[in-house]
Amino acid sequence: MTEQEGMFHTSDGVELFTRTWSAREPRYEVLLVHGLGEHSGRWAEPMTHLTDRGADVYTYDLRGHGRSSGDRTDVTSFDRFYDDISEMAAATVAASGRPWVLYGHSLGGLQATGYLLSGRDPQPNVAVLSAPAMKAEVSGALRLAAGIFGRVAPRLRFPTSITGEQLSKDPSVGERYFADELVEVKASARLGRAIFDEQARLASELGLIGTPTLVIHGAADPLVLPSASAGLARSEGVVRRLYPTLRHELHNEPEGPEVLGDVADWIDSRLF
Repeated sequence: MTEQEGMFHTSDGVELFTRTWSAREPRYEVLLVHGLGEHSGRWAEPMTHLTDRGADVYTYDLRGHGRSSGDRTDVTSFDRFYDDISEMAAATVAASGRPWVLYGHSLGGLQATGYLLSGRDPQPNVAVLSAPAMKAEVSGALRLAAGIFGRVAPRLRFPTSITGEQLSKDPSVGERYFADELVEVKASARLGRAIFDEQARLASELGLIGTPTLVIHGAADPLVLPSASAGLARSEGVVRRLYPTLRHELHNEPEGPEVLGDVADWIDSRLF
């Protein structure tokens, strides 16, 4: 696997830091959308399990995350996330002529779901949703605060309250997460409000996904509860797999290679 880094200029002037991991003999493309507070560099090792199977993987730090520009962990509108996916896909995976996969994790899974349902171009051949944040189990007080401050003090930042134990059974995963200077442990009230609003908007549409989609979720995920992704299984083209004992970052669990092997097998079965 070889890696390249670059910058992508969005239509509204934000610079997205990009990474590309290339296979020796590419057969298909993957556009990876990461989760809240993290950055694309945390996916280098997990994605070897797809590049070894013939995937060229393109990814980027979300706006306001990692090395991308933009207000830290903030977004003016959730549609900006969809614009970023569309613009990135058009410039990379869709331009190759090979089939491509939209792969979203957590907040990225919410974005990927909304993108599939939006009808925006270009659309992927298949999708993978990893612990997609389709619901948020938060207190009414926090939800109310996000709604109020999202309007009157949108850039006010609150702790994400993510803990290392939520991510993986392997304690080193959490240790590396919090030692990583590019990881953001706070998010704006406006972003919180945008997430809650988008989850509510999409709730009635989860059975309408027409793209062949694999949903993977740890049955012991304490951050995005497994019930959050259950509604996605209402779509005829969706296959949902729960992994007993696994937590939020399935790809960073000791069993991660097996999970990503399953993902690669499923992609092969749908594309070839």
